[in-house]
Amino acid sequence: MAKLTSDFFVERLRAWGVTRIFGYPGDGINGVLGALQRAEKRGQGIEFIQVRHEEMAAFMASAHAKFTGRLGVCLSTGGPGATHLLTGLYDAKMDHVPVLAIAGQAEATARGSNYQQELNLDRIFADVGSFVQEAASPAQLRHLTDRGVRIAVAQNGVTVLVLPKDVQDEPWQEPQQAHGFTRSGPGYQRPKVVPYEQDLQRAADVLNAGKKVAILIGAGARGAAVEVVQAANLLGAGVAKALLGKDVLPDDAPFVTGSIGLLGTEPSSDMMKECDTLLMIGTGFPWAEFLPADGQARAVQIDIDPSMLGLRYPVEVNLHGDAGETLRALLPLLRHKDDRRWQENIALGVKAWWLKLEDRAMAEAHPVNPQRVVWEMSPLLPENAIVTSDSGSCANWFARDYRVKQGQRASLSGGLACMGAAVPYAIAAKFAHPSSPVVALVGDGAMQMNNMAELITIKKYWQRWQDPRLIVCVFNNEDLNQVTWEQRVMEGNPRYPATQSVPDVGYARFAESLGLKGIFVDDPARLHGAWVEALSADRPVVLEVKTDPEVAPLPPHITLEQAKAFMSSMAKGDRGAGKVIADTAHQILHGIMPGKS
Repeated sequence: MAKLTSDFFVERLRAWGVTRIFGYPGDGINGVLGALQRAEKRGQGIEFIQVRHEEMAAFMASAHAKFTGRLGVCLSTGGPGATHLLTGLYDAKMDHVPVLAIAGQAEATARGSNYQQELNLDRIFADVGSFVQEAASPAQLRHLTDRGVRIAVAQNGVTVLVLPKDVQDEPWQEPQQAHGFTRSGPGYQRPKVVPYEQDLQRAADVLNAGKKVAILIGAGARGAAVEVVQAANLLGAGVAKALLGKDVLPDDAPFVTGSIGLLGTEPSSDMMKECDTLLMIGTGFPWAEFLPADGQARAVQIDIDPSMLGLRYPVEVNLHGDAGETLRALLPLLRHKDDRRWQENIALGVKAWWLKLEDRAMAEAHPVNPQRVVWEMSPLLPENAIVTSDSGSCANWFARDYRVKQGQRASLSGGLACMGAAVPYAIAAKFAHPSSPVVALVGDGAMQMNNMAELITIKKYWQRWQDPRLIVCVFNNEDLNQVTWEQRVMEGNPRYPATQSVPDVGYARFAESLGLKGIFVDDPARLHGAWVEALSADRPVVLEVKTDPEVAPLPPHITLEQAKAFMSSMAKGDRGAGKVIADTAHQILHGIMPGKS
């Protein structure tokens, strides 16, 4: 059989190092699927992971890139299959990870005829993709593939290749050595990017002059953990972590203040309010209100993406470079600070914060305190565990109560903050690291939205994994809880049952119907044992916990406006929160009047 264009395409993906594609079949992409099958028979295949929905394929590709540092690839048919990819691709774009999307298309001969499933995909994907092209002939596909993969990897972004059905099935033709053709090749090696010496010295001068230095790290600092610790020790600094950088440093380091922002910690908030110097490394943390006030701190920023420099805070010295390489060049220029009182006070605040979190986690609730779910999990996880979180109130407990250890990995949908990402993230993590236990923390809203269907994907593949442990922990509170509290604290409105109530579903029973293990907990005394049972299971587990929706996921410090809004919501008849009003009111009053209760 003569080689088809789709056969060349699969061979080219392999030449670029692609080993796995997440996707869902359809007639618009059948040519590529056939080529994958033929390559598999030759022993040159690419693993195809069949998901339940194309959006999940794109989330998995994004998570694959996050957990491996390599290109993630997803695939769909044309029309609705392609548009389903968009949400997951925006997740990859906003979190700056490399993903290639492959989408089918109506025949080139039918383009422009309002044909079935014919959409102008190049226009649809134009905003999400750094490079979006539709192939019109076989000879074009070589350079489209090479350029699409290279741009995705080099720019840590999304690229999209659209393949008409008839082009996939045409005989392969190498581009000619003639006018009107171009001949490309695969391969890319990331360069060493380091700022000029004079800029490094300017940055060192700012940092050396500071007496109260705060460091903020994000996912871009992942390859520079050792250097971040060295910088913190030299400068006597504390280190806060944007949510995507949660796993860059372990939480047992005394100067690590934890997460920052609405989902952050009091030590991180206090450090930013009191520092006189700020060093930001590989972070696009969005909430500028949690950074120092204008004029309060001199700032230095390091980022491989120049478009992120100076974006959140007025920075005195912007350093365009790789975090690790730049810090290694900067460290010899930094002076050791003899006065350690700033860092020692940060450490005292961190120690007090962990005690406060334990008190909150162990507070009585009806029936189970959601903070305790994560608090009990954290010390039981082995050092090679991977934790994913969905958006919603469970992300608060992930951000604060999960005490990440050295060697553990963790992530979630950061910039997009999309519901429904935790389980596909966990599945991708399991394929990338089949010998590591994986935990997904999921609210019942996200579980009902799209994550329950992906339990079927787990059923399909779990016996391939070296370590079968994948735990989906569902916070069943029958409420879209994060928005409920936003209505109360930000808008001053009572909970609106029409929008907030979700049905009670037997998630653990559903798991058992698939042949997975289900564990149901509605007694806090059983939580520890349930986690032990789940982590020792011989198959994936759905751990369903009946949690109290009235435990408030409040920000680290309450403003007077937020306190007024909350009390206004109570005055308007929101009596549901009365179950734990004493604890919530205590947190709010303590936030606006420290030392009072």
